[in-house]
Amino acid sequence: MKSVPSLFASSVFNDAAMRERLPKDVYRALRKTMSQATHLELDVANVVASAMKDWAVERGVTHYTHWFQPMTGITAEKHDSFISPTADGRVIMEFSGKELVRGEPDASSFPSGGLRATFEARGYTVWDTTSYAFIKDGTLCIPTAFCSYSGESLDKKTPLLRSMEAIDRQARRILACFGNTAVRRVVPEVGAEQEYFLIDKAVYLKRPDLICAGRTLFGAPPPKGQELEDHYFGTLKPRVSAYMKELDEELWKLGICAKTKHNEVAPAQHELAPIFATTNIATDHNQLTMELMKSIANKHGMACLLHEKPFAGVNGSGKHNNWSISTDAGVNLLEPGETPYANAQFLLFLVAVIKAVDEHQDLLRVSVASAGNDHRLGANEAPPAIVSMFLGEELTQILEAIESGKGYCNKRKRPMEIGVSVLPHFPKDTTDRNRTSPLAFTGNKFEFRMLGSMFSVAGPNIVLNTIVAESLRQFADALEKSKDFTRDLAALVKKTFSAHKRIIFNGNNYADEWVAKAKARGLSNLKTTVDALPAFISKESVKLFTKHHVFSATELHSRYEILMENYCKTLHIEALTMLDLVKGGIIPACIAYQNEIATLLTHKKALGGHPLYATALEDDLLQKISGLSASLLAKLDTLEKVLAGAKKASGVLAHARFYRDKVFAAMAELRLDVDKLETLVAKKHWPLPSYVDMLYSVV
Repeated sequence: MKSVPSLFASSVFNDAAMRERLPKDVYRALRKTMSQATHLELDVANVVASAMKDWAVERGVTHYTHWFQPMTGITAEKHDSFISPTADGRVIMEFSGKELVRGEPDASSFPSGGLRATFEARGYTVWDTTSYAFIKDGTLCIPTAFCSYSGESLDKKTPLLRSMEAIDRQARRILACFGNTAVRRVVPEVGAEQEYFLIDKAVYLKRPDLICAGRTLFGAPPPKGQELEDHYFGTLKPRVSAYMKELDEELWKLGICAKTKHNEVAPAQHELAPIFATTNIATDHNQLTMELMKSIANKHGMACLLHEKPFAGVNGSGKHNNWSISTDAGVNLLEPGETPYANAQFLLFLVAVIKAVDEHQDLLRVSVASAGNDHRLGANEAPPAIVSMFLGEELTQILEAIESGKGYCNKRKRPMEIGVSVLPHFPKDTTDRNRTSPLAFTGNKFEFRMLGSMFSVAGPNIVLNTIVAESLRQFADALEKSKDFTRDLAALVKKTFSAHKRIIFNGNNYADEWVAKAKARGLSNLKTTVDALPAFISKESVKLFTKHHVFSATELHSRYEILMENYCKTLHIEALTMLDLVKGGIIPACIAYQNEIATLLTHKKALGGHPLYATALEDDLLQKISGLSASLLAKLDTLEKVLAGAKKASGVLAHARFYRDKVFAAMAELRLDVDKLETLVAKKHWPLPSYVDMLYSVV
């Protein structure tokens, strides 16, 4: 392998490549477009396109694609070659500025929530100049936004870019109030920790539910799961280590700063964490990370599972969205410094986030809502559906001191005493970590822990950026009119904390008592996706997003439709998969084993009453399996009837409620019998690999 510095970003047409290959005036014009969002002239685009093509062709590339992120949750690409025919029957390799800047994919076959009819096929992909082009699988990939013929956003990148502009505008207004007018841009940054499972590919291919639904729809609990906590941070197995090594190398080639890798809590579960990047780029990088995780796992004879809850009763996988905001000079606005109690600018940004989260709990819950994540939230492996914030002891005490008007005693940098003199002294952090909190302050950033592992981080960050931008807007409106800035600033911090401190909870979010306390505080508890999604199109939400030009009202309603439809389709696919598995595998297995037992019983009874030929065991086993089989058949019939009845529900909300209340309930009942039967039917007859077979398949 090449050295990491020479390998890193070798497949990216990044700033270094552009500076080397572009004329100075073209490079400066492009950098201005990238940093200040100015218009890119066609003559500049033509030069950039030619240089980008030459760079790619030198690396064996023959095709390019506009790489975009539609509302499917994954990425999309349509490949075109660089070839252009000549008059003498040959071809040359060409790539124009027009082809670089804009593409035209079919917009009718992507989720649009009613924005586009099937016959209205035209859509556009538009180059996102803030995200570098890269080479993947021998193709030049150009990150793009995706919009309809009439201009509505059909993707996740466009509103994310709009939300970044919103928080930039409002944060610079706040900084100007502090006399800092030199800042030209404020950028939200993200580090997205990614959890995933690895199982052997041969076992995966024997589980149609994993293939079709991404999670096991049946499966008896394994005798050993994560009880001994021996997998967490354990030694990497050789196959896993080799996989992680190649994954790191491929990510580094794409300029993705993969930093940390380790075993997670559940057997076969792992995690990868990158270094922070601008939110837009971090979103692109996370999409690429998930794609590479799957493709590289396949090369190593494994399957990578990204579903939030692939195994019932075993920890599921999340995605921790570490969010902060920084200036173009690299100053983190959420950095407390050595004396946070005297850092007025930090405290103002801190209470802006507190206010935003309290006022828009419902939108944060919406941003992580999906059928898959409903299995995980609140399952003692992820935060509950109740949104709250963890600040830690010191910051909470600072804000309480400000509220009460009392002084605060600085407790920072206390030495850590661990009772072993040979170990070096080191400063003790003044805040602990709280892994049960949905949104925890962790030193100089907020860790939003509610995301499911399959999620694009775009949605949650669109919400975070927008709601914080709204808090900052209100603060700026007040402070810009202030005649006594110091007095009014102190009053604003105090008033904001006092009004919104109910959202702060530093305790155990898993505790039953917290549910009651949260209710008493007036916090929302939207337990399912269907409960949460209507908040997305409330009058307050429409006003918020349209005010900051992040979504139009039409775009909001279209996304609501898409998310509701996706919820229903997910449960529908899972139900159909269940029916297929039971009819095609479970029932035949039960019949075969019952026939085997019945044949043995007949043989034993024919031999007389000798003690060696006692039949109590077989009689009892046959009775249990027969009873469960009869129950299974009845529940199978119920699920089929309920599924047929889903068509009668009118309206997208009623449809989703029917799937949640009726279809999901029938699926859960059917699973109970199947999982019991798995423990009784001989393994040679059971058609599905067990949890042990899957969780311990990679050795």
